[in-house]
Amino acid sequence: MSVPGFHRPKSVEDAARLLAETDGARCLSGGATLVAMMNASLAEPKAIVSLAGIPELAGIAELANGGFRIGAMTRHAATAGDARLAGTLAVLRDAARQIANPVVRNMGTIGGSIGFADPAADYPPALVAANAEVEIANAAGRRRVAARDFFVDWYTTACGPGEFVTGVYLPPPRPGAGLYKKLARVSGDFAIASVALSAAKDANGVSIRIAVGGCGPRPIRADAADALLSAKFGDAAAAAAAGEALAAAADPVDDVRASAEYRRLVIPRLVAETVAHARAALEAR
Repeated sequence: MSVPGFHRPKSVEDAARLLAETDGARCLSGGATLVAMMNASLAEPKAIVSLAGIPELAGIAELANGGFRIGAMTRHAATAGDARLAGTLAVLRDAARQIANPVVRNMGTIGGSIGFADPAADYPPALVAANAEVEIANAAGRRRVAARDFFVDWYTTACGPGEFVTGVYLPPPRPGAGLYKKLARVSGDFAIASVALSAAKDANGVSIRIAVGGCGPRPIRADAADALLSAKFGDAAAAAAAGEALAAAADPVDDVRASAEYRRLVIPRLVAETVAHARAALEAR
């Protein structure tokens, strides 16, 4: 295997221009996914545009509104270890901690992971539960897309031709809890099913956002589940009903990890466990 061209732009604008001008070019972030696909002959880009030389794409920055921007080149380990992602945003840290193994967490990036959009990956449901936005760049400029709209289908995102992920925008963290729970064959494996939950608590009560991963082409959401859990967060029957609503919205498939039937059956149990852990976390505060 040979790659005809390798480019290392110094700015987002230069990277966007190269992608627009170079037919068959692919962005290289950390390489955890793309390099593995190339080694297996599953991807044969005509050129590679490395994002490693663009300073603004690395790191986590606090914004004026109290939220955060995570650059696309930020390693999973950095996200997992940033204590500022607390309260409702802790769901993202929790997900990052469960990605693969230390080698991958120190190599892989958030931009590369969500750009590949594997439905069984850990970030997609966590970003949806955190109410995040994904920033996309192209030769004409930049735009933001809500995480729940960014993941479109199996391995398909809202990025069009010549576009790439430059970062993730998170709202200000709210007091409460954020959890990510995954069912996998072994620790660090892709999810058979996963649940990401953010629980904001204030004087008016608890507000819940929940998403399921690994059980369809994109993270599964159900407004009815959010409403049930927000209205009766401590009620086991409400948690069970929310789990059933999410299972009904799921579109799982059979694969080497589990059957579609098993995935649909396990969703309510995983939801109930995640809700119970979130409730315990809130009560401990």
